[in-house]
Amino acid sequence: MTGISTHILDTALGHPADQVPVSLYKQVEDSWIAVGQGTTDNDGRINSLATDEVNLPEGIYKLDFAIQNYFNRLEQKCFYPEVSVIFEVNDHRHHHVPLLISPFGYSTYRGS
Repeated sequence: MTGISTHILDTALGHPADQVPVSLYKQVEDSWIAVGQGTTDNDGRINSLATDEVNLPEGIYKLDFAIQNYFNRLEQKCFYPEVSVIFEVNDHRHHHVPLLISPFGYSTYRGS
């Protein structure tokens, strides 16, 4: 496994969402175990979320994006204060999980 990364783009404004805290969790039975965290840079990116990417096993993972403060800084109301994206890692390729946000919607996809 070479890692999990993310990028957040504010599609309403057409620029990256900076200073957004993101947490990475792995599902273990019925619980979520924290395995990494970070904050988006000026380009809206976090290049590496897992603390131990070399030993990051296959399984179900969750990214929590805390976007409320980002919209507060813009003095913009938003409908989704937090976005959770759950996905499955079942190969040893790098997993890039971008998030496209606007004040009243979001989407995501498997990036490269």
